[in-house]
Amino acid sequence: MIDADVVRENAVSRPRVDLGHLAVGVALVLVIVATVFPFFWMVAASLKTRADVLAFPPVWIFTPTLDHYREALSRVDVARSLFNSLIIGTASTFLALLVGTPAAYALARWEWRGKREVWFWIISNRFMSPVVLALPFFLLARALGVLDNPWTLVAIYLTFNVPLVVWIVMDQFRAVPRELDEAAVVDGATPFIAFFRVVLPLATPGVVVSAILCFIFSWNELLYALVLTRAAARTAPVAATAFMSGYDLPWGEIMATGTMIVLPVIVFALLVSRHLVRGLTLGAIK
Repeated sequence: MIDADVVRENAVSRPRVDLGHLAVGVALVLVIVATVFPFFWMVAASLKTRADVLAFPPVWIFTPTLDHYREALSRVDVARSLFNSLIIGTASTFLALLVGTPAAYALARWEWRGKREVWFWIISNRFMSPVVLALPFFLLARALGVLDNPWTLVAIYLTFNVPLVVWIVMDQFRAVPRELDEAAVVDGATPFIAFFRVVLPLATPGVVVSAILCFIFSWNELLYALVLTRAAARTAPVAATAFMSGYDLPWGEIMATGTMIVLPVIVFALLVSRHLVRGLTLGAIK
């Protein structure tokens, strides 16, 4: 005869499958695969021969080659375009922080007439579609004689980077208690010194996050760079489109250029991911 206590003990010790957790796990795996697979396919195509790239069914096992990278670097001068993107992205990010951080502090700490309207005007610049502004920017740059100039792109990128900085950093400043500003002023500090020595260090995660996003957006921007540059100020995304001409599409060179554009951003994002998560969550926890 079977002991009831033994049966009950075995039933309790037997692991139960949580269907909810299992469904979430399967969904996460599918999302990861859908996210990573396009990048894997691009890198793999950049290392295949031309015949393997166009083969159907796809070739999964192949001998890697760097011919497409050599062709891309020699044909379209991708190296110079990558350098232009680095300079433009860095300059635009630095200027956006220089302008947007004090503006975010003023909006977060001070009360003045028209503050709500100014806040809405700054944020509304992010609402505008780049397609609407591309032609006016082109006509203005042509009239001023600044086409194919990297500083033209830097100035234009500020139109969407500064609102981003204000939006993120303002929330970080709101998370810092006002009593710290008041205590610094009581100790003899000016509002300027209180901002730089007390409040800004505590809001550093938000500043870092806004800097990361500004650089990534500037690095990946295509429309303005395509309309306003020719050869001297050509950025990396525009260089990738230079291979598309006529009926011949050199997919190997296109994928090699895409890999060289995306890989630095991925490495950069992985290196700063800890700061990114901390900065995005700091303002939500008070």
